[in-house]
Amino acid sequence: MMLNRILTLLRDFVQHSEEFNLSSAEHQLDELVITSPAKLHTMLVLDADRTMSSEDSGRLFWDLLSNDPQTTDKDYHLKTLFSSPLGYSYTAFRQATLLYEDFADDSKFAKLCDETAVAIAMYPEFVALLRQIAEHDHVGAVVITCGLRRVWETILDREGLSGKIKVIGGGRTVDGIVVTAAVKAAMVSRLKYYHNVRVLAFGDSVLDLPMLCQADEAIVVVGDTKTRSKIMDGALLDAIENGGLSARQVLLPSNVSARLNTTILPALQLTNPGFINSVIQQRSRGLPRIFHATKRNAAKQLMTPMRDARVSGPALREAHRRAGWYLATEFLTDFIGVEEYSIPHVQGNETTGYRLRNEKSTLIVALMRGGEPMALGVNDAFPSAMFLHAKSPEDVKLVHVSQKKTIILVDSVINSGKTVVDFVRHIRDINSSIQITVVAGVVQAQSISEGSLAQEIDSRPNLGIVALRLSQNKFTGRGTTDTGNRLFNSTHIP
Repeated sequence: MMLNRILTLLRDFVQHSEEFNLSSAEHQLDELVITSPAKLHTMLVLDADRTMSSEDSGRLFWDLLSNDPQTTDKDYHLKTLFSSPLGYSYTAFRQATLLYEDFADDSKFAKLCDETAVAIAMYPEFVALLRQIAEHDHVGAVVITCGLRRVWETILDREGLSGKIKVIGGGRTVDGIVVTAAVKAAMVSRLKYYHNVRVLAFGDSVLDLPMLCQADEAIVVVGDTKTRSKIMDGALLDAIENGGLSARQVLLPSNVSARLNTTILPALQLTNPGFINSVIQQRSRGLPRIFHATKRNAAKQLMTPMRDARVSGPALREAHRRAGWYLATEFLTDFIGVEEYSIPHVQGNETTGYRLRNEKSTLIVALMRGGEPMALGVNDAFPSAMFLHAKSPEDVKLVHVSQKKTIILVDSVINSGKTVVDFVRHIRDINSSIQITVVAGVVQAQSISEGSLAQEIDSRPNLGIVALRLSQNKFTGRGTTDTGNRLFNSTHIP
């Protein structure tokens, strides 16, 4: 028995790495989505400890362990570990798994997990919400916990939810993974971009912030002031002000004080019928999405020469080309996806390379003339795609669209959105099911919240927008301020 355990640990040491860990976690998530009884349109991603309950399963587990007469070491080693320079890193969580292995064999671990689960009561509001969504096949939920998987599987089973709500987590080497803040964020991104699922994320701590920032809708769970994270307020405010986080908060129980204030972080009730309806509302397959890099430091740097009045002509065109390449590699590869193909390795063998999914069946359309430099940057990223100049929608013909699976429309600026709408409708007349993605340097926020473009986004499947920056400024360039004139040094022409 001891030899088998040692061999298992040795194999785990050899095989496991941060990359392997993420791949294993993504595989578990993919299996969950693929085996869903229906196409998922919405997924709730939930932290466990201190989010769905006021308790911390790790702390309770070690309290029970220390009360065992056979346990001679009574220290709470998890606190010591996570307070060390390792922090909450992959290495620290791997070490935590080894601590569980060292202090409890499989049978003792299972017994302590069951006893821990008995001591944890889920918030009734979460039980009610999860029971409601369990009645709808197009809505799913997954618990992604840095804590003990077995504990939360037992709790969900007790509440009659284990058939619908799955748990991804660790605690033992046999689980194959540890869950870190980065893993949580990556899982939300995979749901959004790879599986094309709308994600609502729920969390309570700093470890949940990367996940919350990635989600379509972020909900911060706020517990009692005595037990909730003391450093969360500062980190949360920073994420809102500098990280682009837009979130709401739910107070559990309802009489606890809010985090920050309800202006910065509006409050909601999980049992509110309006909120529940917004979660279970049936949404069209191929849910359209809008992605932008407004708050990212890379985008801030890229957009600087584009906004600098002193930059024009070739230098400005190069800035637009670089922005196009950035948006293509950073966003389009997630939105459209990538595919594997074989490439020769420098060592002489074959290895795996990656390119845009259906890259050879992709058409890049430069909306002339302002869209050309950025479109060339997109083409740099996807060199196998077909490239087309188009001044009017009629320039896109059946011969261009035939046998294509994806069309990328590229313009430098979207003001009202009318030009883009005309192109989208024209292409839909030729091929109603083709995926269309619009890439732009600047998109006026109002154009995607009201008007014809907003209506097109709401009603059309397989339509998305990727922008370097969303602008609240309704100013439309003319003459010397027109982007097209600046790009081609024609600002002197009326």
